[in-house]
Amino acid sequence: MQLTHGENQFKRKTFPITLVCDHIYFQQNIGSLFRISEAFGVENIIFLGKDIPLTPRKINKTSRSTHLYVPYSVMEETTELTSYLLENKFEIIALEIASNSKPLKEIHIPADKKIALIVGSEIDGISEEILKISTQIVHINMFGKNSSMNVVQATSIALYEITS
Repeated sequence: MQLTHGENQFKRKTFPITLVCDHIYFQQNIGSLFRISEAFGVENIIFLGKDIPLTPRKINKTSRSTHLYVPYSVMEETTELTSYLLENKFEIIALEIASNSKPLKEIHIPADKKIALIVGSEIDGISEEILKISTQIVHINMFGKNSSMNVVQATSIALYEITS
């Protein structure tokens, strides 16, 4: 028998994870990132970029109201974000296919540090400035002809790996 939301036996837990969204503008993705962040106990979300479309009416459909429960902020400039992450001593993990990336399964999660999981824009991925300050760059192994996947799907896989 299928359980309702109230009947499931999952324990509520928050992880010291900040999801950093590097110039993500598609409203369906933004709403879904709130939803998956809430499901995996992400502490907060930082949206990097100008004019991020955070109109609740438009993202509510995919967020299923989780945008009301996951704290978030917006930083317009990459330099502001990189300073914040470095000054606060985050373990900066970029989810990107790069010449120096390693498979997600090889990720190292330090027990004593806050994690910043960086996910990139739907068009350009993660900026070079952010990749340069990343402590780890990880990718999801894929076996088809396509070499990328939707940012929400990739984030879901990475959060599952990090939190389990």
